[in-house]
Amino acid sequence: MADRRRPPVILQVLPGLQAGGVERGTIEIAAAIAARGGIALVASNGGRMAPLVERAGGRHVTLPLRTKNPFAIWRNAGRLARLIRSEGVDIVHARSRAPAWSAWLAARRTGAAFITTWHGVYGEDLPFKKRYNAIMARGERVIAISAFVRERVARDYGVDASRLRVVPRGADLVDFDPNAVRADRIAECARAWNVPAGSAVIMLAGRITPWKGHALLLEALAMLGRDVPDWVCVLVGAEQRGRGHGARLVAQARRLGIGQKLRFAGHVDDMPAAYGLADVVVVPSLKPEPFGRVVVEAQAMGKPVVVAAHGAAMETVQHGVSGYLFLPGDAASLAATLAHALTLDATDRGNLGHWARAGVAACYSTQAMQAAAIAVYDELLPGRPGAPAWRVSSS
Repeated sequence: MADRRRPPVILQVLPGLQAGGVERGTIEIAAAIAARGGIALVASNGGRMAPLVERAGGRHVTLPLRTKNPFAIWRNAGRLARLIRSEGVDIVHARSRAPAWSAWLAARRTGAAFITTWHGVYGEDLPFKKRYNAIMARGERVIAISAFVRERVARDYGVDASRLRVVPRGADLVDFDPNAVRADRIAECARAWNVPAGSAVIMLAGRITPWKGHALLLEALAMLGRDVPDWVCVLVGAEQRGRGHGARLVAQARRLGIGQKLRFAGHVDDMPAAYGLADVVVVPSLKPEPFGRVVVEAQAMGKPVVVAAHGAAMETVQHGVSGYLFLPGDAASLAATLAHALTLDATDRGNLGHWARAGVAACYSTQAMQAAAIAVYDELLPGRPGAPAWRVSSS
């Protein structure tokens, strides 16, 4: 039980902090905890984003939480239990399955509250996989990042509404503001990616892995007609090592006759500038996206988005108003939708950008995500439900 005479202590656990939306969300919630007077701890295997925890006002603890080895998971439970006791942790918030098993065991040993966040819909194709996944359904509160995920968790894992909460991921409306991104930052992206002056930029931002739909996009691009402005396609995101998917995309683009139009940007730190360069941002995922942070970031930048019509895209994109939807897996549908988005006149493009950003501001900002997460924490802190901020008693 939390001592109301001291700040609440929240520990988030995840495999690592190398790159990705889960990692960014962890840091953003750490910042929200610190801003409200709480103590924000993050335990992970570390990575390039680990220093950002300290910058956000939290503290990072390096533990080998990436492992899926059962014996190592058990040992990590002991490590986490010692951390919980030494730091007086009130709530342990697990964001991935292997760390969640360790965190759940540690919470049971120490009496800390246990919360989970489902950042995706996990596969169940291997024996015992559903049982492994089910740890994420054991939280005293179970957070889903979209209504799509909530429905799957409730249906497949029997989590009742009294424990389920939806906390959509968000875009930072300060960072992702088209009026705040300097022209020189956008120009630097254009130089780095060898984008010819006057060419439209079609961007896909996401890890280079087959289910993200890169190959489908290339197939659709080869179908674009002569009435579409000259274009280049920029793929933003790191490739999974040793998979060779990037090489296959290069070979595919050459076969389709569009090899000269393809650019690989790799990992990009300045995503607001990257979106600023884009004329259209495409999310052609072959599997339903559990949320799709790229969509709301691009919308916050006032950019037209073209998104496969399944998963959480049905929540974040209003077709023809804040973006465009196409038939999932259908290259011809994607090509036609892309052509329409690329040939919008200035008025229609401006209207689309206005409503896209307005939709993010209303429902999908970082601030809204942070407030919703804090509200879930408050439910498990004594005397806190509905309280607007954390305060420490004077005695």
